[in-house]
Amino acid sequence: MNAATDPRIFAVPELCFATVPSGVRIPYVATGSGEPLLFVHGSLCDYRYWNSQTDALSQHFSCFSVSLSHYWPGDEAGALGAFSWQLHVAELADFIRAMNLGAVHLVGHSRGACVAFNLARSYPELVKTLTLADPAGPLQAGPTPPAPLSSSDEAVRARVAELIGTGELDAGLELFVDSVSIPGIWRKSPASFRSMAIANAATLPKQFRDPLPAYTRAGAAELRCRTLLLAGERSPRMYRDNVDHLAGWMAHVDKRSMAGASHGMNVTHAAAFNRLLHAFLGKQAA
Repeated sequence: MNAATDPRIFAVPELCFATVPSGVRIPYVATGSGEPLLFVHGSLCDYRYWNSQTDALSQHFSCFSVSLSHYWPGDEAGALGAFSWQLHVAELADFIRAMNLGAVHLVGHSRGACVAFNLARSYPELVKTLTLADPAGPLQAGPTPPAPLSSSDEAVRARVAELIGTGELDAGLELFVDSVSIPGIWRKSPASFRSMAIANAATLPKQFRDPLPAYTRAGAAELRCRTLLLAGERSPRMYRDNVDHLAGWMAHVDKRSMAGASHGMNVTHAAAFNRLLHAFLGKQAA
């Protein structure tokens, strides 16, 4: 049985909550012992997205995976507050401090990779290493700001938001997930992944109103921690372009392409993902 069809991937481990100064209670799970390894999910996901990583890597690290505010199973205070990548950056910094973790090995996927990138920029003392898997967000490769979304992309987002707003969650999520990965991937996903995405469907319209900041050469050059950049070989071009440019802009970087993988690489190709991450982190400890 491979990772894409294994129903155990999103088995629920013991859930805890950490209260940060804003009053938000951040859901998280913690397993293992050793240096702290913190996982940050992307769109439609929550702490459960990383179970295939925490199960394997908890043999070597203290693994923490969180649900950002507004994502399942967040409390009422988090759901009523603002939804923004800036607040998610601040939440994670507060979480690291509240848990007395010191500098962490930070791993982010997609939108979560953008949050992780900006956490490392704003709070370098809290990040020992950085791993970005298919980092989402616009790219500013020159002096001109990135172009706005194309009319076709805008139309997809509007239709996704409309479907979710009318309760047609499965149709809306299929349209969105296939657009950021490969056509047909939603229907091929395990029921456990689809259930998680449905639980977080209400975050998508909020996310569409909260554009991510652009990656720039100057911003990337600010990072001093060692960074692993991972791109799925079959991921949409925008993610691979981000990885290629960041690799050229950052001082201490290891770039890898995951053969045969698309955007959900850490789930569909969990063993390969875990090997790359463990090898990278092992180098940092040497």
